[in-house]
Amino acid sequence: MPIDTQPAPAASLGLSAAEAARRLQAEGFNELPQAGARSIVRLIADVLQEPMLLLLLAGAGIYLALGDLAEALLLGVFASASVAITIVQEARTERVLEALRDLSSPRALVIRDGERSRIAGREVVRGDVIVLAEGDRVAADAVLRQCDDLLTDESLLTGESVPVRKRPAADAAIDVAATAGGDDQPFVFSGSLVVRGGGIAEVIATGPRTAIGRIGQSVSTLETETPRLRQQTRRLVMAFAIGGGIVVAITVVLYALYRGGWLEGILAGIALGMSMLPEEFPVVLTVFLAMGAWRISQARVLTRRAAAIESLGAATVLCTDKTGTLTQNRMMVARLVRPDGEGLHPAGATPEAVTAAFRDLVATAVLACDPQSHDPMERALQALDTEAIVGATLQRRYGLRPDLLAMTNVWSRDGATVVAAKGAPEAIATLCGLGGAALEALQARVETLAAEGLRVLGVAEASWRDEALPDTQQGFTYSFCGLVGFADPLRPEVADAVAQCRSAGIRIIMITGDYPATAAAIARQAGLDPERVITGAELSALDDETLAQAARRPTAFARIMPEQKLRIVSALKADGEIVAMTGDGVNDAPSLKAAHIGIAMGGRGTDVAREAAAIVLLDDDFGSIVKAVQLGRRIYDNLRKAMSFILAVHFPIAGLALLPLVTGLPLLLGPVHIAFLEMIIDPVCSLVFEAETEESDIMRRPPRDPQEPLLPRPLVLWGALQGILAMGVTGAVLLLASRAGMPADEIRALVFFVLVSVIVSLIFVNRSFSSSLRDALLRPNRVLLLVIGFVIAVLATSLTLPAATALFRFGPLHADDLMLTAGAAIATLIVLELSKFPLRAALTRRAARPDQVKAASPAR
Repeated sequence: MPIDTQPAPAASLGLSAAEAARRLQAEGFNELPQAGARSIVRLIADVLQEPMLLLLLAGAGIYLALGDLAEALLLGVFASASVAITIVQEARTERVLEALRDLSSPRALVIRDGERSRIAGREVVRGDVIVLAEGDRVAADAVLRQCDDLLTDESLLTGESVPVRKRPAADAAIDVAATAGGDDQPFVFSGSLVVRGGGIAEVIATGPRTAIGRIGQSVSTLETETPRLRQQTRRLVMAFAIGGGIVVAITVVLYALYRGGWLEGILAGIALGMSMLPEEFPVVLTVFLAMGAWRISQARVLTRRAAAIESLGAATVLCTDKTGTLTQNRMMVARLVRPDGEGLHPAGATPEAVTAAFRDLVATAVLACDPQSHDPMERALQALDTEAIVGATLQRRYGLRPDLLAMTNVWSRDGATVVAAKGAPEAIATLCGLGGAALEALQARVETLAAEGLRVLGVAEASWRDEALPDTQQGFTYSFCGLVGFADPLRPEVADAVAQCRSAGIRIIMITGDYPATAAAIARQAGLDPERVITGAELSALDDETLAQAARRPTAFARIMPEQKLRIVSALKADGEIVAMTGDGVNDAPSLKAAHIGIAMGGRGTDVAREAAAIVLLDDDFGSIVKAVQLGRRIYDNLRKAMSFILAVHFPIAGLALLPLVTGLPLLLGPVHIAFLEMIIDPVCSLVFEAETEESDIMRRPPRDPQEPLLPRPLVLWGALQGILAMGVTGAVLLLASRAGMPADEIRALVFFVLVSVIVSLIFVNRSFSSSLRDALLRPNRVLLLVIGFVIAVLATSLTLPAATALFRFGPLHADDLMLTAGAAIATLIVLELSKFPLRAALTRRAARPDQVKAASPAR
């Protein structure tokens, strides 16, 4: 946006205190406006609209009406937890703007009424004249009126670790679009850090009108993507509720017609509704995601929104920043080149990495640095030679100038004068008077290094015997010492993580504010192999559809502005992709929040990025993303197994409740039996299936179709098939026992034991959709053994302990009854395992687009 400025006041005077007060009153403090927080009552009202919470409350109400206080309290606790979690999450999102306010309001040295005074950053106003010095955090967006060798670190806004060079504005009034990044701009930005030099600048924007403020406003207006798992669970719950309502209505009518009495029919319907109520769904979902968050925390990954773990398992595209994400966000000397062309790749950032032939080049480069530098490239040089300035005294510094992008330091050592210079290779070549073949050779070497993504500096030295030093750098006679190439090195785990993502069918798109050559070099090192690098200028000319089409091919984006990152994410989402976005800077916050899954770096990342993200990598390990993807897929697979199991076990329970109404047999299942069954179902779903290890092909399959429901039709049919068979087995035992004239209490015990045994067999059936029965039986799962042991112990107690027998209203069972129970379970298990063979393709099918299948091929 154009910047409206008035002519700068004289640097010696600045604004008057009265004018500053007037502008502060008119334009507000130099901070982000605080959005009004929702009240607790409003938050609770919003949460009560969630179908899952309504289901929990309805279940608690039914149990309370039936006098089952324990179950009512349990569901009430889950409901209260949902409300509490939502309120806590709301408080966390408010911290995004708080973090931005902290960044945008440092202390500032201003000139007012001709006097310099230190004030709070929030009190800086448009038109203030601020004084900048090395180590200062800039308080507001400003245009430079004077500066001397000024470098600022704008990585907070651009994501790029290399400081940018500044120059003063040529005119008193400027009307340009101020954007962070790039050398020789006359602007400094709120939140950026002065790493070298100093200057005087006139404030042109404060608070929400600054670059960091505009990012904050975009973050506050973006809505966090609703996790698809929650959307799918809502639909599933509604389907169960409708189906259950129909069955309950049929039960009420049947009971009233065959047994007489509508009141009794309504009570019977409530009991059946209680048995069919899919309360396990929200409970299982809560436990799975909570356990998933705990498991992934062991890999140093913090989950701020648990549902994002599953969403990450469904990701089809991973948009990643370069600096600090793929790279280490620190400069290292990657190449040393002598004048004769001999080169060295230092093996590390220590003096031992430099061979004898290159020590003079490094020492001269270090002498050309500021001894107390904040510049990352100078600090990288100083790490290679800690002895260069020992015993030397700095006499004079010649700083960078717009007409000569080089700097020179003059040192005194042992009575001699040492002159060292470094800067842009072309500037150093000019100082050294290179021409002809020597200049052409130098230019060729610089181009070769730049093509590898390196930032290149030239180094020169000179001798001086006169007592008076020249006025400018050009007064020395230099000799060329060589070139130094700097790189932000790739993280060691990145290449392997990228290969695993590609094997899993996840496309990786690098989005950076760096130059195209650097972006292409890093992308190649990471194994991304981009066919095209699209710059920010090229992107501006593309519409969203063309942008989405371009991103379907291996692509990297360079020289990208923050708003363009958000546009890329939005275009990918509109194209049907499930988008994960990584980043660490303030500039990444809007796209992190807009993505389906935002992943922030916890070590080097800013508070703003961390608070906008759903997942935080605490140790900045890009490889942890692969672990999170694998865990997300495992959670989704196991959740499907649990849902299929829940669907299956509700068939025989409902059948045993309906069958006596149709046949006239005595009712078998009471609240105590249903409560016991839920003691089996809930731990099985919440603990046994959650603890299941992942399928062997979990990271070799393409991402599932984003539109595929949590329980697709094949899986619903599979669950129904299991449930119908289980209902048939238990129903057949009930009818046979009744015809054999067994007493009602013995029938109840036999049928209940058969039902529990069949449910246990369904556990083994649902442990895997693809492996064999042998694998399902032998695959280690200690929780399963504990649950089975608990079930056997309780069943044995119900037959041997008189109090338990009376509670369950069980009669005695004989050896042949127990053999029948075991036979029913084994027969159910064998029949269902045999049924898997013709259904296996449908059960394990993962719908994916052709480009995803191609992407799932092994990485080269």
